[in-house]
Amino acid sequence: MNRDEQLQQWLTRQLPDQPFALSPASSDASFRRYLRVAQAGRTPSLIVMDAPPEHEDCHPWLTVADCFSKARIHVPEVIAHDTEQGFILMSDLGDTTYLQALTPDNAAHLYADALGSLLALQKSSRAGVLPDYSHERLLAELRLFDQWFVERHKGVRLDAAQTATLHTLYDQIIAVNLNEPRVFVHRDYHSRNLMYCPGQGNPGIVDFQDAVYGPLSYDLVSLFKDAYIDWEEEFVLDLLIRYWEAARQLELPVRQDFADFLWDYEWMGVQRHLKVLGIFARLHHRDGKDGYLKEMPRVMTYLRKTCARYRELKPLLRLLDLVEPQPVSVGYTF
Repeated sequence: MNRDEQLQQWLTRQLPDQPFALSPASSDASFRRYLRVAQAGRTPSLIVMDAPPEHEDCHPWLTVADCFSKARIHVPEVIAHDTEQGFILMSDLGDTTYLQALTPDNAAHLYADALGSLLALQKSSRAGVLPDYSHERLLAELRLFDQWFVERHKGVRLDAAQTATLHTLYDQIIAVNLNEPRVFVHRDYHSRNLMYCPGQGNPGIVDFQDAVYGPLSYDLVSLFKDAYIDWEEEFVLDLLIRYWEAARQLELPVRQDFADFLWDYEWMGVQRHLKVLGIFARLHHRDGKDGYLKEMPRVMTYLRKTCARYRELKPLLRLLDLVEPQPVSVGYTF
């Protein structure tokens, strides 16, 4: 029996005497796929996750869904699941992502909603529930940069001195990251994983199975240094200030000085940008998914701007220039 037949049989048992039709809902960078389950005379539709157990484990998704639901943020409701086969039937949060819905006119309002949900999630945080965003995990993510982006994608072989410099930078970045206050972290809290749900608890939140207990600024970086859409820095800074003020009022463990909070945010961004460049390169070269390549310049721009702002990160900027040389403008004076 093939995978599609297996899924059809399982859904038939979950929805007895309720004919249904399946259509693609979305896919992501993993082996998971999502199908919309439409039934005559029943709205809204449902979503079924197909996560082949030889590649994916459904247990983390179910654990995080329960955790986030208790935080009273809008995640899919689980209707049925079979972890052995890798199927989860859930409510449908619609097909409009923030990436599709955002405009210059509504961005402030939609991001305010996203920050409200993030604050609620962070306020519910407690240690020992989700895996720790440990030194080992942060470093493994950073190593994707030199292994997949530098060596495989760019074809650059760093010498011993350059490699030592990069590893020293990794240690410095992680030290800043681990010095942050810790909360629940979605890990991909960005425009493709936030669903536009006006009047229904906006936003709907998906793709949360990799959530951890880690640095407070991480999800803010995902949201505002988004690989898929960017905004003027002045607009983002205003939203960060609003978040910081609200977090202090809610007595979240946010830095008392905004400059210290911004430092954490910027350095957390460096970790995420290096990781994302590595992941996008790996998706292309290992998995044959080249759609992410077009987003790399935006991520690199975020990274370069941050490195240029901080003296401690200038060695990383020099390595970036080596790996991806920038065009040189030549001017003439007569």
